[in-house]
Amino acid sequence: MARRRILAVAVTGVAAGALGGSYGARELLHRQAAAARRLIGKPLGEHAPYADRVWKSSHGNPIDLLLLGDSIAAGLGAERRKDTLGGRVAKGLAKQTGRSVRLRTAAVVGSESSQLADQLATLEPEYAPDVAVIVVGGNDVTHRVPIAESVGYLQDAIVDLRARGTEVVVGTCPDLGALRPVPQPLRALGSRASRQLAVAQAQTAVAAGAHAVSLAQVVGPFFITNPDEMFSLDRFHPSALGYRRTAAALVPSLLTAMGLHDQVPFGHAAPILPAERSR
Repeated sequence: MARRRILAVAVTGVAAGALGGSYGARELLHRQAAAARRLIGKPLGEHAPYADRVWKSSHGNPIDLLLLGDSIAAGLGAERRKDTLGGRVAKGLAKQTGRSVRLRTAAVVGSESSQLADQLATLEPEYAPDVAVIVVGGNDVTHRVPIAESVGYLQDAIVDLRARGTEVVVGTCPDLGALRPVPQPLRALGSRASRQLAVAQAQTAVAAGAHAVSLAQVVGPFFITNPDEMFSLDRFHPSALGYRRTAAALVPSLLTAMGLHDQVPFGHAAPILPAERSR
């Protein structure tokens, strides 16, 4: 599965090139890949807790919230539905708006950006959520998907959602350098690749009319300094606390997208207006 192959396997070819492409370098990286797979294992299975429901139903006037993307968007690593990313974002929105939130999760564990179209295809043509969150990219890095190809699929998904009248917030690719089970130099190379993708995702998102949140900047430091608390059992996916922090990082841009805030904090980027694009 995509999750088990992880960063170590996927960046081996790139890393070997960066280290001179020698046989010794490739062997070192392959050994590191195998060691990382053994350390991480597969303790969480393949399915996140089912969290789709109306959150804080007593508030009324529900906001329709859609989640697309990979295992982080799906909430793998959380033990309870309220601790998934969707559950945390829904509760955060409900608290800030005083409205209930109807959550729908189309995200699938192990997805790459190329599978966003398949996730959108599961939605009814008339379905038009108020806001959508997309978190994807880690598997693109681990499978060495070219950046231009990866962000092309992201752009297509944003365009589809915007055509539905949906506001979109993209949580860009997390910093894979926070994965402690992946040894050096592989971890540093994965960090560089994931950050490069994140920058391209942010540029693509704002140009396509979406908001972008740099998860590496806003929440990444928590994962680096407190890995035992922020990661789940597999040391790869967020824990309940990790999802709480990640949701808190996304909510400000969701509120801005809904017109409830007029400014975005550090690590957040608003869409480029048509007039600004033409300059």
